[in-house]
Amino acid sequence: MAAWRVAPDAGALDRRSCAHEDADEHLPEPETAPACDDCPAGAPFGSLLHCLTCGHVGCSDSSAGQHAYGHARTSGHPLARSLRSGDTWAWCYEDELFLLPTDEEGPVDEDGHAP
Repeated sequence: MAAWRVAPDAGALDRRSCAHEDADEHLPEPETAPACDDCPAGAPFGSLLHCLTCGHVGCSDSSAGQHAYGHARTSGHPLARSLRSGDTWAWCYEDELFLLPTDEEGPVDEDGHAP
């Protein structure tokens, strides 16, 4: 994926922009079955997010540790994408925006899932 676009938000009064839409930050998915880099081994975690700057894998805000957010805050790395199967979305922590790839082939729903 070469770049991102802000996902449509029907509840927004105006379209917000993301300073990182043109970011060409893309790392391949982890080769091993992913787990949160910061949770204790065997600890339960929710969805995982993959930092597009350095490859850190952290648990999402819906998890107790919220390690993806913590990583973004301490490292300054703004973009992370979902590692959940079928997801194509990313989140910009700096601009607090839901992003979809600009080169997405085929439709995705508002959650970034392929139908």
